[in-house]
Amino acid sequence: MALPLPRTLSPSKAAAFTDCPLAFRFSVLDRIPEPPSPHAVRGTFVHAVLERFFWEHPAGERTPEAALAVLATAWVELQDDDTFMALGLGAEAALQFRAEAEMLVANYLRIEDPNAVHAIGVELGLEAQVGGVVLRGIIDRLDLTPEGDLVVVDYKTGWAPSAQFERSRLNGVHTYALLCEQVLGRPPTQVKLLYLRDPVTIVATPTQQSVRGHRARTSALWAAIERACEREDFRPRPSGLCRTCNFQHLCPAFAQLNQAAS
Repeated sequence: MALPLPRTLSPSKAAAFTDCPLAFRFSVLDRIPEPPSPHAVRGTFVHAVLERFFWEHPAGERTPEAALAVLATAWVELQDDDTFMALGLGAEAALQFRAEAEMLVANYLRIEDPNAVHAIGVELGLEAQVGGVVLRGIIDRLDLTPEGDLVVVDYKTGWAPSAQFERSRLNGVHTYALLCEQVLGRPPTQVKLLYLRDPVTIVATPTQQSVRGHRARTSALWAAIERACEREDFRPRPSGLCRTCNFQHLCPAFAQLNQAAS
């Protein structure tokens, strides 16, 4: 029996299928629960802090003190969050969690001047029909330049990728550009990836050619997902990601790797 298709395709789902079709099945189709990680929860927390920072403080009032005040309020609220509580952090680990979140927010303020930003959308969800699939993405921040151009800003709380892996990390950039064209009528002139841990900014400049190319790649990826669902054929793709995969106990490739190592 064919497996049901996912209802939408997002940059994270596309990356999951590309990285390992079997892990994609376990996570997206079978919806096997995955334990929360401090890194992921901290990333969600920092995104929420920056979202509130921009909504609650207009340009001219976006100071480091205001950012820390937003973080302090969000921190109190986080103590009742089920996902955060599931981490089971002790007092010392919780303090370290908060200190790293404060560092990431402080690093954001080193990357750009928030008072010079004209944000017209924060945590902006966009959906569009592309090649038979509903493509969905959430833009961390959509800016408007003085010239009237759109700029997509994406916060990253991990390390910036090496040059070897930078191209694969830009797939989401092209998705955002395609969604802006489909929904807003024009692609952004820039997509900025703000890596807060380094801190460093990677800027991509979408073109009509790159948008068309991503449209074709999206259609091809969706066709591959359709075939995999129809045939129930989701094969593992061993890589360095296997070391941190939550589905190691279900993966035949990981079992074989362990046998070979022993």
